[in-house]
Amino acid sequence: MPVDTGTGDLVNATIRQVVRVSVAGSAVRLRLSNEGGVDVLAIGAMHVGLAGPDGSVLPGTDHIVTFAGLPGTNIPAGAPLLSDPIMLPVKALDRLAISLYAPGRLPVRNVRALWQYVAGPSGDSGAMPVLSKVRLVNAPVILTQVEVAPTQPTSVVVALGDSITEGYGSTNNAFRGWTDRLAERLAARPGRQRWAVLNAGIGGNRLLGYGAGPNALARFDRDVLSVPGVKAVILLEGINDIGRSFSPRGASDPVTADALIAADKQIIERAHEQGIRVIGATLTPYKNAGYASEQGEAVRQALNNWIRSSGAFDGVIDFASSVADKTDPLAIASVFNDGDKLHPNDAGYKAMADAADLQVITGM
Repeated sequence: MPVDTGTGDLVNATIRQVVRVSVAGSAVRLRLSNEGGVDVLAIGAMHVGLAGPDGSVLPGTDHIVTFAGLPGTNIPAGAPLLSDPIMLPVKALDRLAISLYAPGRLPVRNVRALWQYVAGPSGDSGAMPVLSKVRLVNAPVILTQVEVAPTQPTSVVVALGDSITEGYGSTNNAFRGWTDRLAERLAARPGRQRWAVLNAGIGGNRLLGYGAGPNALARFDRDVLSVPGVKAVILLEGINDIGRSFSPRGASDPVTADALIAADKQIIERAHEQGIRVIGATLTPYKNAGYASEQGEAVRQALNNWIRSSGAFDGVIDFASSVADKTDPLAIASVFNDGDKLHPNDAGYKAMADAADLQVITGM
């Protein structure tokens, strides 16, 4: 499939995003976002159906998505939008193909983008099982959440983080990030109580500073507290604050371990007010990454030591140890790295997910 690495805007195009739900349900509802936009975003039409392994829509599963009964809508600048419920039964780990037709101009430059299937400029082709003349484009994220009406009692764990939580460096559209692997482990767990995993990772995100969108403290209410059924959050944030602060390519506003710890404490307090448990995750090694430095490494170690030993969290996942090189724990093991010395590969993300004690996450 052709990969489009250009920066030109999308016009009169259909974008198909393949997502995976982590729990079974009788219906779904889509959350769209124009929260980073400064203009009204026109949605000409949307479709959703069960997806096959190649991203095509399985026969007989295509559904038209409506908004207040209408097939299209406009999303105001800075706003989210919920669709009408869609009576589409799903099983745990089912894949959905969600197609959005944007009749106007859609800027490719966006605070958040993912590799998605794009057809056009050729009008609305969302109802087609297989998109024609499709290419893979790092397109803006408009679909931000899939809500499922669960068939069993269900709790939600939100993974709050940056590109490592988003799954950067794993195989595109193959669901091999650590949150995907964690969802598989939770889905296989016996018992009636089910756990859904919501990936709230944003590439480039920071705990304190602005980086590819609002920092974790600024987006915490939107991306964690407002999620229906949330009972726990896994916090993996701070490596971009550290890296950007001490980067040999141009340091800016050096951050301290005390400042990052204070931010973590704020998140814990705000979550506990709503009865949500917080699982602290240690920052993975980054020696020899593009923005690595000795000063930054000292901050990373101080933060990780506090996460492991402070008792401030309701539980801890030691992601750092799970992917570290056994002969040089300051570096990520070569078998777990995609080449940039920072982001894990498929095997690295699996090792991270396997390091999580499910009882620590669920509290039971």
